[in-house]
Amino acid sequence: MTKLSTLCYIEQDGRYLMLHRTVKKNDVNKDKWIGVGGHFEEDESPEECLLREVKEETGYTLTSYQYRGIVTFISGNGVTEYMSLFTADGFEGEEAACDEGELRWVEKEKVYDLNIWEGDKIFLRLRVLLDDLLQRGLIVLKGLLPPGLCGA
Repeated sequence: MTKLSTLCYIEQDGRYLMLHRTVKKNDVNKDKWIGVGGHFEEDESPEECLLREVKEETGYTLTSYQYRGIVTFISGNGVTEYMSLFTADGFEGEEAACDEGELRWVEKEKVYDLNIWEGDKIFLRLRVLLDDLLQRGLIVLKGLLPPGLCGA
């Protein structure tokens, strides 16, 4: 069986909007802090799923977002999940309560102190490193990656 999902880290003023998953029973993310996102509905594209899930979970409408890559989870019990990973730095609307847990703006440096998945720590650290190298002109990715990926 194949599952498709999205995950987005929304950024503003040096902070990420994090979701503390505390509500759902039998949740693989129970008590974890994660970005926002969820599973595809029938015939949705990754972008459509992203926009719908962010609106449902936060009340925000994204106005600026970037595709960062795809993460593959192989469960070993016949289920493979492909998660489209995004970041966003533009949105409009009013924050709404989330029915899956608590939303909180967390300073980027303090996110690592939360109960987050190890893979999220790796992604966020690599993102900071790569964006810093790009901004300082130490690497150039033009033509090597799709537009919008890793700040290129």
